[in-house]
Amino acid sequence: MIRNSLSLGMCVAKWFTAASVLALMVPQAYADGPSIIRIEEDWEMVIGEPSPSSDAPQVTCAISPLPNLDWLSATFVVNSHEVPNFTAGGLQLQAWRGEQLLDSRHAPNQAVLATPGEVVRWTQVMEKAPDGVKFQIINGTSTTWGNFGGDDALKLNIPTSLPNLNGYNPEVSVKNSGVSYAGNRVRSLVLKKVRAYTAEGLLAENDNPKTAHEAND
Repeated sequence: MIRNSLSLGMCVAKWFTAASVLALMVPQAYADGPSIIRIEEDWEMVIGEPSPSSDAPQVTCAISPLPNLDWLSATFVVNSHEVPNFTAGGLQLQAWRGEQLLDSRHAPNQAVLATPGEVVRWTQVMEKAPDGVKFQIINGTSTTWGNFGGDDALKLNIPTSLPNLNGYNPEVSVKNSGVSYAGNRVRSLVLKKVRAYTAEGLLAENDNPKTAHEAND
């Protein structure tokens, strides 16, 4: 079900099809339609049987203001640090320009997943800032790391001339998210809900779950 605060047919259609109708990643092209300045993605991961001794599982979730990850994106890494060197456990937020790492930050709690059946929830935020795009993790809840996000520990500000976030497509997030190691130890990874905002407030909300990973029984 999709709800919005404006015209459902026009605004939601522009939001979800903006990426598909553009063949090139040209920032000026995203000026058409309502100017989206903030995206929120609610994610949920259900763990099966973790293996602390092998640092398993490890999960990666991506988000981008454009129809692919070639120009600008952020990656949230769960249960490991990938840069500058691999470290087991914890949470890390990374910003990328294609294959080039722009910046990264990690949460202070470096614990490793160890609780069978644990449910981890968080919200990935992408917001247009005056001098670029802000990526942030907020509203995180878990057994392993407790409450996380909402502070500077998992927040990155990346300079860019991109005028808005109209090129965002949730399918890009789902396609580029998943279990990077030990997929059999994660029951599910689901994008539960997406919200888009303009300067006037909430533009649209989509609460149709999109599955990035589901374990085979």
